[in-house]
Amino acid sequence: MHESAQKGESRPSSQEYRTLLEVAEAIASNRELSALFKDLGGLLRRVVRFDHLWLNLRDGAGDTLNLYVIEPTDPGGATAPLPVQDLAMWVWQNQRPVVTSITSQAEHWPDYYQWAQRLGMNSLCILPLTTAGRRLGSLGFGRKQPGAYDSREVDFLHLVSNQVAVAVDNALNYERALAAQEQLSSERARSAQEQLTHERDRMRLLLEVNNAVVSHLDLDDLFTAVSACLRKVIQHDSSGLVLCDQDTGWFRVHVLHFAKNESFIEEGRIESDGCMKSPAAIAVSTRKPAVFGEEDLKTLAAESPCAQYFLAEGVKAFCSVPLLSHDRALGALTVARYDEVMFGPKDIGLLSEVAKQIAIAVENAQAYREISELKDKLDKEKLYLEEEVRTEYSFAEIVGHSEILKRTLKAVETVAPTDSVVLIQGETGTGKELIARAVHKRSQRSGRAFVSVNCAALAPGLISSELFGHEKGAFTGAMQRRLGRFELADGGAIFLDEVGDLPPDTQVALLRVLQEREFERVGGAQPIHVDVRVIAATHRDLRTAIADGRFREDLYYRLNVFPIEMPPLRERKDDILMLVEYFVQRYARKAGKSIRTIEKRTLERLLAYDWPGNIRELQNVIERSVILTSSDVFAVDDAWLSNESSQAPSRVATPASEREMRTEREIIEAALAASRGRVSGPSGAAAKLQIPPSTLEHKIRTLKIRKGQFKFG
Repeated sequence: MHESAQKGESRPSSQEYRTLLEVAEAIASNRELSALFKDLGGLLRRVVRFDHLWLNLRDGAGDTLNLYVIEPTDPGGATAPLPVQDLAMWVWQNQRPVVTSITSQAEHWPDYYQWAQRLGMNSLCILPLTTAGRRLGSLGFGRKQPGAYDSREVDFLHLVSNQVAVAVDNALNYERALAAQEQLSSERARSAQEQLTHERDRMRLLLEVNNAVVSHLDLDDLFTAVSACLRKVIQHDSSGLVLCDQDTGWFRVHVLHFAKNESFIEEGRIESDGCMKSPAAIAVSTRKPAVFGEEDLKTLAAESPCAQYFLAEGVKAFCSVPLLSHDRALGALTVARYDEVMFGPKDIGLLSEVAKQIAIAVENAQAYREISELKDKLDKEKLYLEEEVRTEYSFAEIVGHSEILKRTLKAVETVAPTDSVVLIQGETGTGKELIARAVHKRSQRSGRAFVSVNCAALAPGLISSELFGHEKGAFTGAMQRRLGRFELADGGAIFLDEVGDLPPDTQVALLRVLQEREFERVGGAQPIHVDVRVIAATHRDLRTAIADGRFREDLYYRLNVFPIEMPPLRERKDDILMLVEYFVQRYARKAGKSIRTIEKRTLERLLAYDWPGNIRELQNVIERSVILTSSDVFAVDDAWLSNESSQAPSRVATPASEREMRTEREIIEAALAASRGRVSGPSGAAAKLQIPPSTLEHKIRTLKIRKGQFKFG
């Protein structure tokens, strides 16, 4: 089938050996396979005669031999790969050389025959290309001369093939080393790139969070900004902040982002008992990041309703990082995933960095809120104090020396040093607020604010907000948190004028303040504790209001701890002259006039008049008269003071029974009918009844009289 090479008796000459060594050194200097193939033909021609030179090299770990033609580089212009697999494969598998003529191998090696015939080769020598470590392939020589390779030359070609095998092996190893190095470098580059990307994202996130911390002192705005930053860097489906109230132990949940169900967790407070075993509580108590998988949450769910909620929502990976500041934990930053990819060390490290900045922001926001509330409170207190300075009261001080007034002032001196609730009762215009201020000024709270609230002047829908404040967004138009009057009066006193006009729901809230010293802002859930002395006043008969179901009996007893009755002016006749002299001088100074005496007839009329509007009416009459007085003698128009007209108002002043209320209604309706529904003006009902228009308007509202029905009577 083939002619195997037989070992000859002659050996290569010493010159051939030297030349071979030189060629071997030159071959070995080529580290790259492409350079080796380029130089191999020229080098081997120094020691071997051939017309064609080629190699068949094994393809990796497979059983295929790839052909590499060394010379000539253009083998007859062949257009297809040279089909030399059959003979080369036999040499490689058997590790024996084959020396043959082309004419004898047409049947045994058809591929070689066709190829050699096309190239004009008549003698072939194919040798195994093998090193001590592995079989590389085969090395082939071809000549046009028939019988060109004898045994002696084949032995020499063995030596040549051994040198070529070593060179090829070295080149292949070098290429593999380069490939490995390139792969390693690529992997390192990818790793370095990932590290750089991670570091870039980390720095960018921390910078954005830091900007949010600096830019937003309001917690709601801050949390919104932080949520947007987190979503860019850490893959998660839900996030939130849980803040811990150090005083109450309650947790307040702030939802940042929930991709699946926005109503899954409601914002608001959670009592510590309900979530002591929650992931956030564990992070807060241990002051370390807490990471949970689905199985961990299932284990925790036995004791934690919060963990049950997370599982029910489909959370499979959860991480909670504590917000630490100095020696305390303010709360926790939480993130959750709906897939099973756990939060790794890089995620935890990054979240911990963010948590540090959020902790600073929370402290800043809390301090800002406290400072803002304190500033707001101080501003309001300052405003009240300035109003006290600017306001001209019904009288600047209590004027009078009548026995009934002395008894009232004695009661003030008795109750003022205590913190007891005071209820001042009396007709409109008798000076109930002045008595309330006297109680406060003689108390231990005199250095703190005295906050006055006219309950009758406030719309029913706004009374609760005015007294107790409201949270941002509590109702339409509530653009920011507002402190109520009770918070402004903390440490001082609050005066609730016309407390009998409070609506039922506000009465309930006031009762809670009196009983427990706490309340909640409108729209809020956090109880606010206050230390306020309550002084209330009313012109109504509260017992009648209780019987009619308009006032709570339990609230009445809470308010009526120390009652003070403010007498009407008609019962203080001995004080009228002193009051007249005081008001005349006061308004004369204000108007820049010099009034030296009071007309005798005017003084008699003032003393004889019943003053249904009490001191406020007296003040108004004197101020009006001072304005009209052009001499140094004070006088009042007789038309303003009529005993006939004053008889009716004296009965109207403070109805003590249903019969008196009916009489009061009849008198007012008669006056409105006579004035065709007009209240003010010279021909108005107030002038006919000789009472201030504001007093009459109040009585009309109280008795629910419809003025319109008298316009066309």
